[in-house]
Amino acid sequence: MTSRTLRRKSLAAVLVAGFLVTGLSACSSGGDSKSGDSSTKAASAGTSSAPATGGGTPAMESPATQAMAGRPFGAACSAVPKDGSGSFAGMAQDPVATAASNNPLLSTLVTAVKQAGLVDTLNSAQNITVFAPTNDAFAKLPKKDLDAVLADKEKLTKILTYHVVPQRLEPAGLTGGHKTLETHEVTVTGAVPDFTVNGSAKVLCGGVQTANATVYIVDTVLMPAS
Repeated sequence: MTSRTLRRKSLAAVLVAGFLVTGLSACSSGGDSKSGDSSTKAASAGTSSAPATGGGTPAMESPATQAMAGRPFGAACSAVPKDGSGSFAGMAQDPVATAASNNPLLSTLVTAVKQAGLVDTLNSAQNITVFAPTNDAFAKLPKKDLDAVLADKEKLTKILTYHVVPQRLEPAGLTGGHKTLETHEVTVTGAVPDFTVNGSAKVLCGGVQTANATVYIVDTVLMPAS
């Protein structure tokens, strides 16, 4: 075999070896890339969170879970502003009368509280529970009757204080009879999220926290015994 032939074979061997190395490297790189993509996707899937509502509560949580975690529960909670002073976070920073004044669902209640001169009383109270009728709850009353109540401070005060229990009632302790500031009891039946007060008033959004109170927004004005 001539030296020229040997040189040709050596050159061919080098080229083949180089091709194999390049091909293996490319395959290895492609496999790593796919593996890296899969790992990244898996990590992203593992760290993704459930969709949240405007109030920051995971949308897929049950009302019972929300209540146990100290978050508001109930279908009507979605009507509460998502941010600002009237949101759940905003209300938690203010005493109850001030918090209610920032919530558009409770504007009639706020008017009644001001008319009765109870703003300071409610704001200065410590650890209370308030059953807060919505605007629609007041609208159920005949206008003539509502106007008469708003004009009678003594009667208005009696009705409003009947909506206040002088202790914080969290959802787990809400069922049962509770003496109010007006002195008569309110009776709560049911369980999260379906509470009923005095057999007729439905809790629409419960467990709302303010600086000094736990609030249950209800669909009916509560009336004390005469």
